[in-house]
Amino acid sequence: MASIPRYLTVPLPNGSRISILHSLPFILVHLAVLLIFFMPFHWYYLVTCLALLVVRMFFVTAGYHRYFSHRSFKTSRAFQFIIAFMAMSSSQKGVLWWAAHHRHHHRFSDQELDLHSPTLFGFFWSHIGWILSDKYNDTRMNYIGDFAKFPELRWLNKYHMLPPAVLGAALWLIGGWALFVWAFCLGTVLLWHDTFTINSLSHLFGSRRYETSDTSRNNWLLALLTLGEGWHNNHHHYMASARQGFYWWEIDITYYTLKFMSWLGIVWDLRKVPAHILEAQPAAA
Repeated sequence: MASIPRYLTVPLPNGSRISILHSLPFILVHLAVLLIFFMPFHWYYLVTCLALLVVRMFFVTAGYHRYFSHRSFKTSRAFQFIIAFMAMSSSQKGVLWWAAHHRHHHRFSDQELDLHSPTLFGFFWSHIGWILSDKYNDTRMNYIGDFAKFPELRWLNKYHMLPPAVLGAALWLIGGWALFVWAFCLGTVLLWHDTFTINSLSHLFGSRRYETSDTSRNNWLLALLTLGEGWHNNHHHYMASARQGFYWWEIDITYYTLKFMSWLGIVWDLRKVPAHILEAQPAAA
């Protein structure tokens, strides 16, 4: 691959660079959101936008994160593919890419080798800088060999633009440019920044129930916005659990949905929080 001229990159404090050309789709989707002010408004545009935001957020949290990154439950090979496809409709790169980088993050959380520590590299880098940096384009296959053995997942990972392209084309065919801008562009931008707050804000704001080796925090507002991912200190203390809201008062919509799906036999063997962890912290934070 030809190198990008330095005048078409943005330098960052840690020596990485963001390619303006490679980041162009990300930038254009943000700019496209402004078109909503020049298009007619219908309530179903907004409803579709919010519905897709919630549905795709579920597949990001349940799929990218709890299943592919942490194997916190089991499912069939067919539904595994569906989870991956739906998660990738969020336009957050390939399923193997996402999970491998997340496993690396947990191994080096808030250390020098961490991919997106806000305490070490600042808010901008942890929020969006790292995912736009050319430094992390490649999939860390050594971290994701358990799922890389499936050829259909490797294919999806290679053609990671296919799921969002299919979703965008379907919305355009159903409702024209207006629905595409409202539901796909606005919905995707909201989904991006909703997801990215866990890398950035969940290490800066909130309470700490457990003395982990990183700066992870529990934040109830982020937990609501991300369907349960905001219980980040809980997760960093015991990452294998399918449930991140450890106690009944910690709302975790992703877990509730997975529990319902387990009753239908779609998923199974949801990994629980060990009793000794719950009993050790009965009412803190």
